[in-house]
Amino acid sequence: MLEIKVLGPGCANCRKLEELVREAVAATGREAEILKVTDMDEILAHDVLKTPGLVIGGKLVSSGRIPTTATIAEWIRAA
Repeated sequence: MLEIKVLGPGCANCRKLEELVREAVAATGREAEILKVTDMDEILAHDVLKTPGLVIGGKLVSSGRIPTTATIAEWIRAA
């Protein structure tokens, strides 16, 4: 199962990103575990300097912005 992490303190942008990730997962039909990471040490361990951050399959794919659902879906397919 694909592991997807939404990194951030729980701000509005972090919640929006999590919502878009859920839509993208549904669109791809892949089975994925979506984790919300609020621990700053873990966020910094992924080299995220600006939240929200997005980690798909252990790889940081986005930081400090909210990508489109289509872009997230492409990353999920590629993972």
